[in-house]
Amino acid sequence: MDNQTRILVVDDEETLCEALRFSLEAEGYKVDVANLAEEALALDLSIYDLFLLDIMMGEISGLQLARIIKSNPATASVPIIFCTAKDSEEDMISGLDLGADDYIVKPYSLKTVSARVRSVLRRAHKQAGSIAAGNAESVTFDGLTVIPDKKQCIVDGADVKLPKKEFEILLMMLRHRGHIFSRNELISAIWPDEVVVLDRVVDVNITRLRQKLGRYGKNIVTRSGYGYGFIEF
Repeated sequence: MDNQTRILVVDDEETLCEALRFSLEAEGYKVDVANLAEEALALDLSIYDLFLLDIMMGEISGLQLARIIKSNPATASVPIIFCTAKDSEEDMISGLDLGADDYIVKPYSLKTVSARVRSVLRRAHKQAGSIAAGNAESVTFDGLTVIPDKKQCIVDGADVKLPKKEFEILLMMLRHRGHIFSRNELISAIWPDEVVVLDRVVDVNITRLRQKLGRYGKNIVTRSGYGYGFIEF
């Protein structure tokens, strides 16, 4: 294990933080902890390779902290795993929609967290390797352009902000125009295999993506019983 891989655990349960620190350091990670989002924000977040965030904390929640992390170019691409007692479908969708890479519901075992951490880091390294290998060329359809290395979506000359998952779905569909992806295919490609992602999460991301693409939203079609795809008209 690369002992330079740095993880920040942010949770207001001090005992749990220390248990996670001990468990992850035993696997060779460099681990820091913060008991409040405010404490985390006082650190240099750009040095970390992964964030483990609780949702219910003090004045700044884990969701708010995730928004701050994703809005900063220096940390926008760093993976986030939510570890939380909030287990409703709405909570899960909110977390994943912010760009989280995994969502672990309390109570959980330390072995489960370690396995999820390994999975998310592998996926992050694989994505970075794909870009380094030359998989970052812009993809364009009419006035719609997606620039992978800049994480940028341009619609008729206007920069449109997309959360991580919506961006990845759009990029995947644009690269394979005319192909209808099943929900399972999208989940497998966009979310880690170990994560239990409901079909509803895919539907919500597709709906929001259509709304943000203006006149190109109609190009994302639904084939009942099959799935979704980007079709040229």
